[in-house]
Amino acid sequence: MTWMMLLVGLVVGMVSGVVGIGGGVLFIPALVWLLGMSQLKAQGTSLGALLAPVGIFAFWEYYRKGNADLRVGLLLAAGFLVGGYFGAAGAQHIPEAWLRRIFAVTLVAIGGRMWFSR
Repeated sequence: MTWMMLLVGLVVGMVSGVVGIGGGVLFIPALVWLLGMSQLKAQGTSLGALLAPVGIFAFWEYYRKGNADLRVGLLLAAGFLVGGYFGAAGAQHIPEAWLRRIFAVTLVAIGGRMWFSR
C-alpha cells in the first residue's frame, strides 16, 4: 500500500507540475477509489498532503522562468488560509453523498467552462 501511495503522489505531482491543477483534483478520487476512504477523509488527507512545502519546487521552476507572480500567489494563499478554514468547518456538517456530488459538479463545471472558452 505504501508504494501505491508513493506512486500516486508521483503521478499527481507530475500532472500538477505540467498543467498546474491542484493535486486535490486527482488525490481525492485516488484516495476514495484506491483506499476506500470516505469523501470527507479523502478531502482532509489531500489538504494535508498539499501543505505549503509540497509545491515549492514546482513553484520555483515556474518562477525561475518568469511564469509565476509571487505577489498574486501570496494574496491567493492568504485568502485560501481563511477560506479553507471556514470551508473545512462547514464541510464537517455536509453528508458524504452531497460532498461527492458537490465535488463532481465542480469538476464538470470547471472542465466545461475551460473546454468551451476561447
